[in-house]
Amino acid sequence: MENLSTKTFKNEFVTTFDGDNSGNLQPRQTPGVLYSKATPTHVKAPELLAWSDKLAAELHISQPNEKDVSILGGNLVTPSMQPYAACYAGHQFGNWAGQLGDGRAITLGEWTSENESTYELQLKGAGPTPYSRRGDGRAVLRSSVREYLMSEAMFFLGVPTTRALALVSTGDQVMRDLFYDGRSAYEKGAIVMRTAPSFLRFGNFEMLAARQETSQLQKLTSWTIDKFSPHLTGENKTIAWFEEIVEKTATLMVDWIRVGFVHGVMNTDNMSILGLTIDYGPFSFLDQYDPEFTPNTTDLPGRRYAYGRQPSIGYWNLGCLASAIAPLIEDTSELSVALEKYKTIYFDKYHIMMAGKLGLDEFRKNDQVLIEDVEKTLTMLKADFTIFYQLLMTLPLTEASEEAVTAHFSPSFYDIPDRASQQSLHKITNSYIQRIKENQISPEVSQEIMRTSNPRFILRNYLLHQAIQELEKGEQNLFLKLQEAIKNPYAKDQDEFFKLRPEWANDQPGSSTLSCSS
Repeated sequence: MENLSTKTFKNEFVTTFDGDNSGNLQPRQTPGVLYSKATPTHVKAPELLAWSDKLAAELHISQPNEKDVSILGGNLVTPSMQPYAACYAGHQFGNWAGQLGDGRAITLGEWTSENESTYELQLKGAGPTPYSRRGDGRAVLRSSVREYLMSEAMFFLGVPTTRALALVSTGDQVMRDLFYDGRSAYEKGAIVMRTAPSFLRFGNFEMLAARQETSQLQKLTSWTIDKFSPHLTGENKTIAWFEEIVEKTATLMVDWIRVGFVHGVMNTDNMSILGLTIDYGPFSFLDQYDPEFTPNTTDLPGRRYAYGRQPSIGYWNLGCLASAIAPLIEDTSELSVALEKYKTIYFDKYHIMMAGKLGLDEFRKNDQVLIEDVEKTLTMLKADFTIFYQLLMTLPLTEASEEAVTAHFSPSFYDIPDRASQQSLHKITNSYIQRIKENQISPEVSQEIMRTSNPRFILRNYLLHQAIQELEKGEQNLFLKLQEAIKNPYAKDQDEFFKLRPEWANDQPGSSTLSCSS
């Protein structure tokens, strides 16, 4: 185990690629470079609010001492660190946005664990960078708490994600306009230290392609392949690498659908080249089932990034990445072929995932109708997504009356279902029971498949809202409970939070709707 303050960091990205090392934090365009030097700006009084013991153990990082807390708060940079902000671009809400970059994230360096794996350690909210545009590079407590808890919650759910090592309050006040409606107010500042093998995004490659910096694009692509896909060799390894990204992205989308996660801002600059969930902003889990649900006020009324549209947006974003690396491919038709594999990969994985949620022994062709009918009925009922599947696990496998079936699932209802919805529910449960009886596995195995596919605990926005309110008052009770609850989301004893979203949260900002403001 090593301390952050005594560790010798690697800086492979900085030493490999061209960067602006002037240290000038003035917002500007930075053509010809992949990063700019950005030193964290001091804060008033950094205080450790949370520390991920599990992640620290995996990375062999010691419990933080006073110097380490100074690092986590951006007040100390050790001699081996070469902090920088990455330059990238992106398509935002379907439109080309040009240069973006790390506007409030500063990578300190690369931590090498005992197994020789490297992880970038990055501070989010540590002050301005050349890519902050009109922002201050800071983050507020509410957004930092959300990212810290949610990235770890996704990890324990088994969803590929960046991780969060620490949460620090800064002692400073940060001015924010929560809904961009002219009602700015001061909020408590905070910083999250997050980590990943790499924070490279589709947008890193889009930036170089847009600037026609083809040699840099080739260098970044080759380096990324050699570092993260060393098993790929031969003349067509760039195509093979893109195929891997297609597969990883499809897998990620299936996982999001499985647990009911809505990212909220699936811009290409928020798409990880490693297939990780990255950049937690106005996210949400589903409460009532609604494929058209988006938690992001900026995404209204178009709902481009709604829950049910995420898989198709994954495909669209991959098309942008394909266009970016096209200058490196002699026969671009190969890119098109690779991209089109996404649909088959996604639906194959989706059907297997849904079979798991339903406790089926395998996905059979005829199961497609059952899956579609379940989704249609859930949409009619607007039942709680998480609770519905937990109740499905305890459904008696004998035919019952319409009234009995409705009563069984009633704990998942936000509103009393109409007659058509009740009839549809009764019909699908009968079909489901008949299909379960055709399983070639035991009921116990079926139950275990369902248990590991359907979380009992999800980090609902209203819980985060309550925890944030308490923290702002100096109380940690709910925050600490949530920090423990996220570690066992499939456990049967997760009943304290196993309940419908309360009515008061329906229209409460931070519980139902959010913006990109942080």
